[in-house]
Amino acid sequence: MELFTPEFGLVFWMFVAFLCLYFILAKWAWPFIIKSMEERADMIDKGVAYAQEAKMHLDNAKTEADKLIAEARNKQNEMLRDAERMRNQLIDDAKGEAAVEAKKVTEAAQISLEQARKEAEKQLRTEVGDLALQIAEKVIRKNIASDDAQRKLVDQYLSEIEAKN
Repeated sequence: MELFTPEFGLVFWMFVAFLCLYFILAKWAWPFIIKSMEERADMIDKGVAYAQEAKMHLDNAKTEADKLIAEARNKQNEMLRDAERMRNQLIDDAKGEAAVEAKKVTEAAQISLEQARKEAEKQLRTEVGDLALQIAEKVIRKNIASDDAQRKLVDQYLSEIEAKN
């Protein structure tokens, strides 16, 4: 077992070498290693904080986007209702204008028919009057074909005129 038991001198120099290495590492290496580990821990903490902040912003952005979408839908529905109202109003206005125009056309047609009826009545009276004159003329010619009948007729008309005055 002698191979496995170290001598005192070997242990002493190993201890001295260990202390030298420990002080060298403690003076120059460990501060750098600890500083690097702290920076790494800070960077990880910042990354976690940034991720949480980004998640919060993302949640806020999603909420805001949902609000904007809801607002846009409300505006769209309002615009559709306004368009429907305008369409109904235009239809009602067009119906009203068509009714007014139809009334005007009907009145114009009635006036035209009334004028045509009056014109036809006037023409009929004129024709009846002309026909009556022609008949009267033929009857008178037949009755006063002789001179005595003409004198008798003229005397009768003169006496009727004197009687009226």
